[in-house]
Amino acid sequence: MFLMADAVVAAKTGQKTPDGYYNVERMLKGVVAGKGQILLCGTCMDARGLTEADIMAGVRRSTMNELAAATIAADKVLVF
Repeated sequence: MFLMADAVVAAKTGQKTPDGYYNVERMLKGVVAGKGQILLCGTCMDARGLTEADIMAGVRRSTMNELAAATIAADKVLVF
């Protein structure tokens, strides 16, 4: 999974959401626990003031080159 633009904030650690609201950090932890890979656009992180220390474990900063390589290697690509 490659998160871009405002989606990079979904991987911010320590999210506190009110009961009844989605906690995207918790959802992403399920992806990581299932051996999924979550990559964040580094430029998008910079634009939103996110650092490596701000993001959850198992998620890492990435690049457009890495996105291109993952897209080429993928059997299927979904875009939202």
